[in-house]
Amino acid sequence: MDPFLEAAIEEARQGRREGGIPIGSVIVHHGLIIGRGHNRRVQQGSAILHGEMDALENAGRQPASVYHESVLYTTLSPCSMCSGAILLYGIPKLIVGENKTFLGEEELLRSRGVTVEVLQERDLIQLMEDFIAAEPQLWNEDIGVPDTPSNG
Repeated sequence: MDPFLEAAIEEARQGRREGGIPIGSVIVHHGLIIGRGHNRRVQQGSAILHGEMDALENAGRQPASVYHESVLYTTLSPCSMCSGAILLYGIPKLIVGENKTFLGEEELLRSRGVTVEVLQERDLIQLMEDFIAAEPQLWNEDIGVPDTPSNG
């Protein structure tokens, strides 16, 4: 397995160990991880710290040229917010661990010139299926589904 995807998976597992949502991400520039993170909405009481956003934050301020030469690895297809950040910073390539449990804005990214590769890693699919089954209300909150009598 790709070592950068492995790093993103370790971030996802760390997030789950912390009581959060198991989604991880790393940003790679010229073969080096410059930012890594995991979904920390629960841990930090944050509205925006998805895995990709945490990785960007942990990369710190970078020149535009660095983003334009980077690859973002994420364990799960990116939501609208995270896809917007990918477009804003001009990250040209995205490697997605899986999109079976959640299909984000991959078509938007492709339509704007981002190369998107989806790997469908079975372990990641299982990790997310297990999490969603165990914590449906938390999952719905994370992807912006309002509470209703039918979902929690």
